[in-house]
Amino acid sequence: MDLPFHTLDVFTDHAFGGNPLGVFPNATHLSAELMQRVAREMNLSETVFLGPAETGRGTARVRIFTPAREVPFAGHPTVGSAIFLASGGAGADAPADREVTVILEENIGPVSVVVRFADGRPVFAKFTTAMLPEHRPSPHSSSEVAALVGLDIEDLGGTGPQGSELETEMVSCGLEYFIIPVRSIDAVRRSTLDMALWKRMLENAWAHHVYVVCMDAEGADADVRVRMFAPGSGVPEDPATGSAAAALGGYLSKADGRREASMAWTLEQGIEMGRPSLLYVEADRSAGATSAVRVGGSAVAVSRGTMTVPDEA
Repeated sequence: MDLPFHTLDVFTDHAFGGNPLGVFPNATHLSAELMQRVAREMNLSETVFLGPAETGRGTARVRIFTPAREVPFAGHPTVGSAIFLASGGAGADAPADREVTVILEENIGPVSVVVRFADGRPVFAKFTTAMLPEHRPSPHSSSEVAALVGLDIEDLGGTGPQGSELETEMVSCGLEYFIIPVRSIDAVRRSTLDMALWKRMLENAWAHHVYVVCMDAEGADADVRVRMFAPGSGVPEDPATGSAAAALGGYLSKADGRREASMAWTLEQGIEMGRPSLLYVEADRSAGATSAVRVGGSAVAVSRGTMTVPDEA
């Protein structure tokens, strides 16, 4: 069996930056076991399998796999799939210079994505999370958290929106993250995951993806520096993580605490991996709670090919 595929670099506007994504169009008829084996062969942070929408509202059915497991939702597959579909990559007609909305039927539910065009091609996509933020406190001491990422207790913390003091917390907008705020970009650079501690502290926890966050950035266009480690999903480190950016939007919205507000941040990620990425996050507050979280970014097509799958697979 021959399976055509494409790759895109997501959360970047040029090839060899951002986070690579594998896209297999017209492939949701495959078994989950085979999808997992294909994703493991691609060995990217995520690989998506696209197929016809299963509801009248949807644009396409999307299933998302890391090298180790299927996930209900992820950010760079959402942005990349929307731009791929809007480019005509799955038979859709590309519009002129304007915005279109696609509805991706992911395992978490329908995810609405607005795709912006320029010069007749899709250049940017922004999704609204299907799930509002869920927050849980960290069950671990500051010394344990610092040791987990190879830092000192003094490295933890930082000043958030409205002068709030940031604390370690678990947050999800569809995928769970253990968010660790640090006070300097240097601390982000020095972060390294202690696998023995991770196995003891987080391997079986509600949130086992580790997200290190500094409310400062090096790039002139960025506000926040982040790194993400996900050994439980077969991803030692990720160069750009949209679902983590969504969780961070909820985290910072809660820290902001205002009754009514609209906020936006630009995140830089992947610097330490040589794959610089930019992610755009927005959060709205209404009646004292987070009412919406949106994440956006660019994506560019990089390659296409065919994977030959043995019949016995």
